[in-house]
Amino acid sequence: MLERLDYVKVAPRRILDAASGPPRRALGKRYPGAEVIALDFSLGMLSQGSRWMRLFRSPRNICADLERLPVAAGAVDLVWCNMALHWLSDPLPAFREFARVLAPEGLLTFSTLGPDTLKELRAAAGAARVHAFIDMHDLGDMLLAAGFADPVMDMEMIELVYARNASLLEDLRRSGQTSARADRPRGLSTRSFVERLRTGLAPRATFEVVYGHAWNGRKMHQEPKTVRVFKRMP
Repeated sequence: MLERLDYVKVAPRRILDAASGPPRRALGKRYPGAEVIALDFSLGMLSQGSRWMRLFRSPRNICADLERLPVAAGAVDLVWCNMALHWLSDPLPAFREFARVLAPEGLLTFSTLGPDTLKELRAAAGAARVHAFIDMHDLGDMLLAAGFADPVMDMEMIELVYARNASLLEDLRRSGQTSARADRPRGLSTRSFVERLRTGLAPRATFEVVYGHAWNGRKMHQEPKTVRVFKRMP
């Protein structure tokens, strides 16, 4: 995410770190003159990063939903959203909110997870038990629908290999990467399912990491009809 900012010319006065988790110092260090607004749905996560907020000028912490931002229209120059959009069943309302709060020709940059993420777990446990992820082409279409211009999408595949498959499940539990599907099974798993998972799960995990950026289309002369897409394979 930070490396991608090397290729764009932006000098933001105000930055929205959307779904920040614990507020982090990276954006404050990169843009020391900017006001950084850390926004997250979890008040507990926001409070964890209070010691870093001294690095930011006039810091703000906001506990709010990505789909209903309590931020004035056109108030920020850069929206940064790192690894959060895959928790939304439909990112389009969030994209529309990002477009609303961005100043004319402001920049949105984000990362999320694509549909090949955790494909090994999905094959072993069944699709209904694993979180679903949106294809980057669909995300690009949503950016255009939300009023953004010049969207650029790219992706990379990362594969983690474990000594045993139980370590994969332990990693997911510790990181909080559980399924948020509304239709996921709610009851206790049967012994037969647990045994099938134990024997059928490969000791590896694929993560399709999707990156995107786009400019607020207001006051731009023309919006493109297509999205530029790049695939970067390992």
